[in-house]
Amino acid sequence: MPNFWKRRSIFILVLLVFSLSLFFSQTFKNNLASDLQLFEGQEYSYRLKFPLHLYIKADKSGILDINGNVIHGNKLNHLGMHKDLALRGLNSGDVNLELSLFKGLLPIRQLTVSVLPEIRLNAGGHSIGIKLHDEGVVVVGYFYAENEEGKKSPAEDSGVLIGDLILAVNGIGVHDLNTAARVIKRESAKGALDLLLKREGKKINVKVIPYPDPSGKDYRIGLYIRDTAAGVGTLTFYDLEKQYYGALGHIITDSDTHTVMEIDNGLIVRADIVNVKMAQRGQPGEKAGVFREEKDILGSIAKNTHFGIYGKLKNIEKCATPYPDPIPLGLSFEAELGPAEMLTVVEGNKIQSFKLEIEKTLNQNRPVDKGIVFRVVDEKLLSKTGGIVQGMSGSPIIQNGRLIGAVTHVFINDPARGYGIFAEWMVKEMELLPVS
Repeated sequence: MPNFWKRRSIFILVLLVFSLSLFFSQTFKNNLASDLQLFEGQEYSYRLKFPLHLYIKADKSGILDINGNVIHGNKLNHLGMHKDLALRGLNSGDVNLELSLFKGLLPIRQLTVSVLPEIRLNAGGHSIGIKLHDEGVVVVGYFYAENEEGKKSPAEDSGVLIGDLILAVNGIGVHDLNTAARVIKRESAKGALDLLLKREGKKINVKVIPYPDPSGKDYRIGLYIRDTAAGVGTLTFYDLEKQYYGALGHIITDSDTHTVMEIDNGLIVRADIVNVKMAQRGQPGEKAGVFREEKDILGSIAKNTHFGIYGKLKNIEKCATPYPDPIPLGLSFEAELGPAEMLTVVEGNKIQSFKLEIEKTLNQNRPVDKGIVFRVVDEKLLSKTGGIVQGMSGSPIIQNGRLIGAVTHVFINDPARGYGIFAEWMVKEMELLPVS
């Protein structure tokens, strides 16, 4: 009988230990990411307030300072009870940490910390004109006209879809609207058209039989087409030495087809803001800008992604004179509730700073948009624009001297509030930081 109670006690103890391990492991999993990035000299604190004694071990030395102590590889360190976990990057490198109970006997959490050299960038705020030249012309709609067979669109009947790019007609390349219209008109008079299309990244051929216009002078294929997208946005950051930039903070889609714009020879150009349409509840405002492509080119567009547009600067002297001093990149965990500032242009090309209040930050372990919720509290900006307006996308958000994010979206029913993306995700999109 005593052996039964002894075995039962051991079983209960093992079950209790297992339950504790499972509970605390899940607690850490929900609140502490398995991968963390720090810059050299940067600190990260996690509030543990743990009811049991915690121990920590690292597989490498000299990379991290933990709670004021430089930890040594494979040496068990006692964290104690109800203590915060404070990490500080010392030197570049990766280190694997293990949190455990009972002097290392019961591991409850694995954590990989990457310490990186600090990144400093020039904050933007410049208004830019964005010109995306497609490889060809984009199909934005169907045109239906009467003939002896009734109303029809020959291109639609042949399988041409809205959002397709027309790259060539009968083997003749078309790169702009005027060329496409001229070639289609000339070749239609000869008979069938062989259209080379690009659809979802793949090239296909479609044969279209034009029908004669009721006037008898021309032929129609029944399409509306457009060759380029142009609009105003904001430069988020740039690097004078390496001559690259990031802007917008979100992807550019076609306003008619809602498809992602494919880039052939896109450009960003300097823009002057000549008017601002005030934002109102339910009615987004907008910046109106003017720019001259041939004179004010700032750079090329290499990537149009879910986290902004990126490319090379060509005329960096047009960006800003004098150039502002570079500031440190802020990682996502450094964004906090409270005051911040936004850099943007609301008149001419003068960059101004406006006050924001960050109301919410989301815990994001990997690139996702809308990580920051903020409110405009600057009365000057509210009186000028009513809040966030179209064209402010990409305006850098700075807090505590660090570039932490960029404006991306506005609350339609409350234009004084908006969303921002963490600048960390934009920098990772440029492959300047490793993606965990």
